[in-house]
Amino acid sequence: MTETGEILVKVSRIHGLGVFAARHFKEGDRILEIDDSRVVTKENPLVKDKGEYETYCDYLAMGKVVLMRWPERHINHSCDPNSYVRAIGPVRYVYARRDCLAGKEITYDYCIDGGGDTVWQCNCDSYRCRKTIHSDFFHMPLDLQIEYLPLLSDWYIEQNQKKVDALGHRSDLWVPEPQGDAHDFW
Repeated sequence: MTETGEILVKVSRIHGLGVFAARHFKEGDRILEIDDSRVVTKENPLVKDKGEYETYCDYLAMGKVVLMRWPERHINHSCDPNSYVRAIGPVRYVYARRDCLAGKEITYDYCIDGGGDTVWQCNCDSYRCRKTIHSDFFHMPLDLQIEYLPLLSDWYIEQNQKKVDALGHRSDLWVPEPQGDAHDFW
């Protein structure tokens, strides 16, 4: 287990290692800053001997690929996430989507701002678990796409403007489910 005072990295019931709250985070609190300094390019490829694997990469605006660093590389996916990523200028941060008590695993939905055709079986075990996950945001159920609209990054919206606009026109048809610890099983 590794500790920073605000968060812990330890074994997760979801997958491998996970990031856990070492203190109570209230909705909207900044949990951590993401280190996007390791950009992966043809000239600067991943080095497996250094523990750099594609599974630790994040795909950003204009095809930029970054190697997720410790501890953010250990934030697991959940279909009912308690955090989200928001870019402020060139820096990305993880924020609490709802209150997260000390000891709870910090999770986000990997499909927010997601693209591509990666498919995997989810182990989050939340009441909202989609079981089979497709990495592309627009493959999620329509109600989740609409719910997650406010969490999309500006760059993602710009790259997918027509699809996002179409969702915005449908958002008046959707009523969100209540959030909170009543549905948080971790």
